[in-house]
Amino acid sequence: MKYRLMDLLACPICKRFPLKLIVLEEKKRDEGVKPPKNTCEEYCGYKRIWVRELPEKPCVECYSVEVVEGVLICPECNRWYPIMEEIPHMLPDELRNAGEDKEFLRKYKDRLPREVLDHGKPFNLST
Repeated sequence: MKYRLMDLLACPICKRFPLKLIVLEEKKRDEGVKPPKNTCEEYCGYKRIWVRELPEKPCVECYSVEVVEGVLICPECNRWYPIMEEIPHMLPDELRNAGEDKEFLRKYKDRLPREVLDHGKPFNLST
């Protein structure tokens, strides 16, 4: 997933923006790839700050990195969405795979916050 997606993604359930990003694995892209002219408008996911608060935009650096594995967390409704193999899985609760989601939580339990592991929606390790 590109960090610049954080400028677009909102919780599909409660519509909260921005979401909290926890990066578990990232990789560098090929050098020399230039960012598009239309960069983030409101929120810089790479620096995790509002664009208006940035002293300068880190677009070239940001565009050279991909999030391979991670979690998007909604601070409003406490739902979490895994990022697996560079793809954010942002499905409504009824379409999510409980087994796959719990396996993801178990795999990264030492690197995820307790609020997700114990109280995250729709699945957590306590249910």
